[in-house]
Amino acid sequence: MVWATLHTVFRKPLYAILAAVVSLVVFTFSVWLSNLALVGTVLASPMFTVVMKAKFLLSLYGVIGTNFTTVAATYTILIAILFGINVALLTYYIRTMRGGVRSIKGVGATSLGGVISGFFGIGCAACGSFLLTAFLALFGATGLLAYLPFGGEEFGFLGVVLLLYTIYMLCKKIEAGSTCPVDV
Repeated sequence: MVWATLHTVFRKPLYAILAAVVSLVVFTFSVWLSNLALVGTVLASPMFTVVMKAKFLLSLYGVIGTNFTTVAATYTILIAILFGINVALLTYYIRTMRGGVRSIKGVGATSLGGVISGFFGIGCAACGSFLLTAFLALFGATGLLAYLPFGGEEFGFLGVVLLLYTIYMLCKKIEAGSTCPVDV
């Protein structure tokens, strides 16, 4: 069921391209997150040529292998890919259904929850869960991460699970189409 729906949606180049672009944007944000100030400085600097800036930005993708643990790198990549698939499926669903945006409330909320949870778990080996630590610091609760078995990586795992669930639910909704079940 899910594979057939995914095949139907991604057989159309528009949705495959959309998923790839969104995945790349999410992945880029994830790996550049800890270096956003540096990225801004280099891009704003007149000392560097456009080619030098492009080479620098491309070199930052290497932090996935050096600054992230294997587990963190794996779920960061998974979150980016699953989020791209999720956006493409949601776009397909909205464009093909007759009920409009009103009937996507539950799936949309789960999808948003998966993305937020995934982003809270993003972090490198040096800085840990970057966003989660910053968020908890607002409440003076950064020490709570020490009590979690994986030091905050649970949020990345949760993000992957929620995104997989959302993809499953979107595939079910797409397969059901815009028909209503008939009570016999």
